[in-house]
Amino acid sequence: MPAKLHYLKSSLDTAVRDLVADETGVGVVEIILIMIVLISLVVIFKKQVTQIVKDILSKAASDAKGV
Repeated sequence: MPAKLHYLKSSLDTAVRDLVADETGVGVVEIILIMIVLISLVVIFKKQVTQIVKDILSKAASDAKGV
């Protein structure tokens, strides 16, 4: 019986070690967190971002008329 328990413990240790070492989803989590931060910044600074975009588009339109 102790041999079976030792085998079970060894198998469980290996499975836990493999689970902890598995990093396949880490890249997706990082991308999602970066997107959350960027979206939060846009929401916080919505008025400023909108004004900057309007300024850029109006300058581009006025420069296009000059061509």
